[in-house]
Amino acid sequence: MNSILLIGGTGFLGSAVVRELARRPASANFQFTLPTRRREKAKHLLVLPTADVVDADVHDPATLAWLMQGQDAVISLVGVLKGGEGQPYGQGFARAHVELPRKIAAAARAAGVRRVLHVSALQAAADAPSGYLRSKAAGEAVLREAGLDLTIFRPSVIFGPGDAFLNLFARMARIAPFFPLAGADARFQPVWVEDVAATLADSLQRAESIGASYDLCGPRQYSLRQLVKYAAAAGGHPRLVIGLPQAVAWLQAWAMEFIPNGPMTRDNIRSMRVASVCDSGCSLPFGRVATPLELVAPTYLHG
Repeated sequence: MNSILLIGGTGFLGSAVVRELARRPASANFQFTLPTRRREKAKHLLVLPTADVVDADVHDPATLAWLMQGQDAVISLVGVLKGGEGQPYGQGFARAHVELPRKIAAAARAAGVRRVLHVSALQAAADAPSGYLRSKAAGEAVLREAGLDLTIFRPSVIFGPGDAFLNLFARMARIAPFFPLAGADARFQPVWVEDVAATLADSLQRAESIGASYDLCGPRQYSLRQLVKYAAAAGGHPRLVIGLPQAVAWLQAWAMEFIPNGPMTRDNIRSMRVASVCDSGCSLPFGRVATPLELVAPTYLHG
């Protein structure tokens, strides 16, 4: 696997995957193609000699067909957390999680690229309560039906430097005297971004991963209340967290949908009705041991 197309490769997880692949012994033979519509935000990857960051709209089928030429594998990493209201998914979710995988599958088949790695979401299911999780399940189905050499990864919430999860709570704690929190009792099993990246990189070199789906979780489960309190304290601003009744939480999420980059939507609340945790005894594949949140988070949350 020498030429790898990473769709969504300039984002939080994608950047970690590129770094992981670039530091492996075979990296001198790797060539990464990283399409983006905001090349200025990918400056951190331009320093890698084998990374080619190109201005491209991956939603355009002709552009995607051009990008796919000469590739040995494609890694699909695109995901959005806010996709609008409506059935069955919401317009933004449908575009990113269903239509784009369909276009990737068609372009890969036309170019003769069989190996595809796809990042979905833990608890994705056709009957899930949220548009986000239903759309992620639909994207998986589209890729399976394409008959490719496919591996699917379903992580719980991913943490690490630059994440939009623990960092968000730590930043909010600097200005908020307390947290009125929707979904305070929702359950998560956060997984370190470097563990996820290493698992994806491993799978490229393991034939047994073809056709497999992997749930990716850290070693411990937490409530959202515990995670918010931890992030605030690790950032140096301990705060009281007050769980909101369901009706109030719903109104809060609705109001936040009008705020650009607001921290909560009604669909987020629906997603939290399903615990984002792995089955008992679940572990990372390929013999990897999940890294505890407490070992990593303080190094980037403090200050």
